[in-house]
Amino acid sequence: MTDVTSTNATTGTTGSQLTPTGTTGTTFSNPSSNLGENDFLKLMMDQLQNQDPLSPSDPTQYLSELAGFSSLEQETQIATSTSSAATAQASTSALGLLGHTVNYQDSNGVTQSGVVTKVDFSSQGPSLTVGTTAGIPLGSVTEAS
Repeated sequence: MTDVTSTNATTGTTGSQLTPTGTTGTTFSNPSSNLGENDFLKLMMDQLQNQDPLSPSDPTQYLSELAGFSSLEQETQIATSTSSAATAQASTSALGLLGHTVNYQDSNGVTQSGVVTKVDFSSQGPSLTVGTTAGIPLGSVTEAS
């Protein structure tokens, strides 16, 4: 790694930043701190182009890291689809309670009972209206009949 001194344009402060050897001038399209697969490929290509020909890098390390990115991408897709399935299941369960009598715990921990008359959907998931009480989370239902 090479120690590079940089100056912050906003504050004018100077600090040290560690960067891999041979990647000076590499810019990334991702402005956040999270690097993606494309950023890794750009970095890898810069490293390969700027490496010392007398002591080349081990290409199997790059392939292993690329395989790790591929695996991570697949895991992210699985997590997203699992989350979507869980949301759909919660919605289906809430709709199935319409017209049924449920027991639920209110915000004070007291068990209440009533007929589900309405289901609302928001970014936090479905909420029920039991009798005239709205905003009951599906997770607070303890029994349904």
